[in-house]
Amino acid sequence: MSESYEYIGNELDVFKKASNWKSYFTKHIKNAIKGDVLEVGSGIGANTPFLLNASDNILSWTLVEPDKDLLEVAKTELGKDKFNTPFSLNYVNGTIESVFSKKYDTILYIDVIEHIEDAVAELSKAKTLLKKDGRLIILVPAYQFLFNNFDRSIGHFRRYNKKMLKDHVHTDLEIKRLFYLDSMGFFAALLNKWVLKKDIPTSKNIFLWDKILVPFSKVVDIISFHSFGKSLIGIFANVNSK
Repeated sequence: MSESYEYIGNELDVFKKASNWKSYFTKHIKNAIKGDVLEVGSGIGANTPFLLNASDNILSWTLVEPDKDLLEVAKTELGKDKFNTPFSLNYVNGTIESVFSKKYDTILYIDVIEHIEDAVAELSKAKTLLKKDGRLIILVPAYQFLFNNFDRSIGHFRRYNKKMLKDHVHTDLEIKRLFYLDSMGFFAALLNKWVLKKDIPTSKNIFLWDKILVPFSKVVDIISFHSFGKSLIGIFANVNSK
């Protein structure tokens, strides 16, 4: 099953080179990535190499992306990398409903759920695809009061706090970890909302954030016990399903 869908955002190429950030959030979720992995809304595959190389316990990796053009970019870009793995990458032009024939040990939504209007329905479908003790890993932008022109321009419906993410996932999955990341990025987002008011950051903005602010966040996040940040990460386990 394929989907005819065109992603309205244009930030993917801008954020593509944010390697410090990608390595940082991957470090915090890598222990939960295992087995048969489904990456939903994989875009141009910019996060995939970081995620794929984070675990030695992967059996298969499937990228699902509704925008055909973005998926083609992912195929081209990922095809250049030499992954030392005994499996190939699988590409599906579609949505979560396109992969209902299989169950997964890990389902990833990296900066995706905020783009889906009915996130509760989306996550309900994802939960049915989790194997026993499987992990649902979600990264979303944090705090609705930070919602700005940038969010609107790339098709975000909302930003999240812990309660909202828990409510959207619901109680039939067990919370393993729920924490904020990128404390310095939080202040940068505040600055953009109230002062800069940019619809989309420039490559220079991303470079400064990734190379200067993210390393500072690694320290401040620890000191602040991950109590606030630009992003929110949730790791949920399917402990009830057979």
